[in-house]
Amino acid sequence: MTIGVLFGGPTPEHDISILTGLLALRELERSRRDVLGIYWTKTGAFFSVASDVEAESFLDGLPKGSSELTLRLGDAGGFYSGGGRLGKDRRRELEAVVLATHGGPGEDGSLQAALDLAGVNYTGPSVAGAALGMDKWAFGAVMQSAGLPTLPRALLSGATTALPFDGPYILKPRFGGSSIGIDVVADLATALARLSVNVHLSRGCVVEPFRHDLTDLQIALRTYPSVTLSAIERPIRRTEAAEILNYSDKYVGGEGMVSAPRELPAVLADGQADAIERYTRTIAEVASVRGVARVDFLANDAELYVNEINTIPGSLSKHLFVDPPLAFSQLLGDLIAESVERPAHHFSSAGADGLVLRKAGSIASKLA
Repeated sequence: MTIGVLFGGPTPEHDISILTGLLALRELERSRRDVLGIYWTKTGAFFSVASDVEAESFLDGLPKGSSELTLRLGDAGGFYSGGGRLGKDRRRELEAVVLATHGGPGEDGSLQAALDLAGVNYTGPSVAGAALGMDKWAFGAVMQSAGLPTLPRALLSGATTALPFDGPYILKPRFGGSSIGIDVVADLATALARLSVNVHLSRGCVVEPFRHDLTDLQIALRTYPSVTLSAIERPIRRTEAAEILNYSDKYVGGEGMVSAPRELPAVLADGQADAIERYTRTIAEVASVRGVARVDFLANDAELYVNEINTIPGSLSKHLFVDPPLAFSQLLGDLIAESVERPAHHFSSAGADGLVLRKAGSIASKLA
């Protein structure tokens, strides 16, 4: 059967999602899989695109030859192609859909919920796992509850008069990723001023102490056929003066995270590799990880903190699985197998046996 690859979407990470999607689409075609490229526009529409389309074809909107798709819910749910004036809409028979949707509704559970209701198998996080991973405040609380080390966090709003830790501060969109919208500020007054001008903070802002001495470490994991960890990398900032690992550091280079500068495997302080691997296995369980995810840490030679999780990482973190080497085709094949053998969700009406309805009486009597 056909494998769909879904990418794009109404998100600030639209462009990098296209790159990840095209990488997966081309690799599956090279592996002689029957594929369907599903482009999700910035306005929320779905279109089928040719498997050999290039990234620049999306600069002016839809690539040539694109055809609109609709996503329908229910028993006959799925993606449908229009039949034209006289033809009948055709359901695209898909074994599974590979999700290459970074950020926004493609990674916060919204798309996953729609696909669950449509009965479409998909790779990556479930609704619950996606929602938790996208919410930095909730994810941090779960990490603390699990006994994992994290930096202190607080919610920042216009009503905030004090913070429980000293500055400088790093401000992060509560619902967002990939360093988009992140600000480093010296004091609370500046932090409050940023709330009104940084559009990415409009849905919520998480503030943490900014630590100049901590650098980034990353590890990927995949959950099928069993939980497996990648090598640990240390991403390198493109400029020495950069305060944080920003969006350009991660993605600007032509192939997403694959082409970003890095130290792989990272040279670590004694015991850090074991701690990172131990914490990551715990996160896989408590954060309901499914598919491929990347966990980001902050560290110096003496301290290690869980930072955040990326539940659909750029390039699906294919570049991190180097010890032992894992072919991209195998990574994709395992994601697809997991989506079919372990669907993210099955709905059940067990217990809805009509007993409550038979004893309910009239609605009018309940309004009296």
